[in-house]
Amino acid sequence: MRIALGCDHRGLRLKEAIMGLLTELGHEYQDFGCHSTDPVDYPDIAKEVAEAVASGKFDHGILICSSGIGMSIAANKVKGIRAALCCNAFSAQRARQHNDANVLCLGEDTLEQGLALDIVKVYLSSTFEGGRHLRRLEKIRNLEAA
Repeated sequence: MRIALGCDHRGLRLKEAIMGLLTELGHEYQDFGCHSTDPVDYPDIAKEVAEAVASGKFDHGILICSSGIGMSIAANKVKGIRAALCCNAFSAQRARQHNDANVLCLGEDTLEQGLALDIVKVYLSSTFEGGRHLRRLEKIRNLEAA
């Protein structure tokens, strides 16, 4: 699986831990930044990651900021992106199973690192169930087209 990964300056430590996990799990990833604790604007990183996923070059994206809220709002502005802010394993599983989420958003300041890594594992190992959820996804696509 190819993962587009990004964070702002408030998500750097968690992003580095996730990079280690992705390597351990055998996933390829590209780091879209940031690379230091110098302040950056999260919408810029979210846009790059979301566009990389929407283009099909990456299977999924993972975005991290202090709360995950800003990243999820910004990423969801890109057509074709279904970014989910997840705070537990259940929400990560459902994001994939029911919503076919393609970007996982996390908050470094809101999650203990071990829990965050568990969320990533569950998100990446869950798959879209299709079925009745396809109709709902089509309605989301129609909202984008409006």
